[in-house]
Amino acid sequence: MSMNAATLDHRSSFRSVRPGQVIAWTLLFLGGIVMITPILFMLSTSLKDASQVYDLRLVPESPTLDNYITVLSDGRFLRWFLNSLFVAVAVTLSNVFFDSLVGYTLAKFRFRGRYFIFIAILSTLMIPTEMLVIPWYLMASSFGWIDTYWGIMFPGMMTAFGTFLMKQFFETVPDEFLEAARVDGLNEFSIWWRVAMPLVTPALSALAIFTFLGNWTAFFWPLIVTNSRELYTLPVGLSSFAVEQAIQWEMIMTGASLATIPTLFVFLLLQRYIVRGVMLAGLKG
Repeated sequence: MSMNAATLDHRSSFRSVRPGQVIAWTLLFLGGIVMITPILFMLSTSLKDASQVYDLRLVPESPTLDNYITVLSDGRFLRWFLNSLFVAVAVTLSNVFFDSLVGYTLAKFRFRGRYFIFIAILSTLMIPTEMLVIPWYLMASSFGWIDTYWGIMFPGMMTAFGTFLMKQFFETVPDEFLEAARVDGLNEFSIWWRVAMPLVTPALSALAIFTFLGNWTAFFWPLIVTNSRELYTLPVGLSSFAVEQAIQWEMIMTGASLATIPTLFVFLLLQRYIVRGVMLAGLKG
């Protein structure tokens, strides 16, 4: 009897799988392979010597760590790595603070011109970054920020996207919680920090991930605003390193492999909050 019941359960589970689900999972699997293949080739090339670079086999014949030893022993790479880490972390913290503060103000305070300010902020999303480079450069030059950390960071210290994202999530926070905090004697800054901010943790995590990744991989603006090699960020440094080394692809892929470590760490640390954020956005819609 038990064997028959198990067989029936097994058959019913197969029958419950619809053809549409099989097609969807197959497409997702194939898409995952397409997305991960370049990363696997990057890691594979970083373990090859110069004579094996153009060998398209995914597993090298004689893998070596000499490329990593060479790159890590180069003091410039460590400096570029630390520059990118400092810029990405500083801009991320600035975005989390200022974007959430402005988003909270626009979501929870009623004042004249609030809608106009919000539309003006959103309208900046329509301007291509390339059109902003000249104003940014003139501003950095007038303040003496050319070839400085401030020059690299100031265009991204606050973003319209982050403000919009935080405003939308702060609107889901019940006003009753804020009123109760006011009755308890908290000032507005404390209410924002101690009551509202913990309730929008998924949005903060999403904003932190997007901002960190965007600044970690930024190339165009740091290339324009920096002159000295000591201030190069990692993408700019790797590009100059490639030219100096006559495009030694094994070295470039080694540097790129090392550059992915912080991004993977940030994603693994905050991915559960991203999932919560997507679920909350779905419930809100």
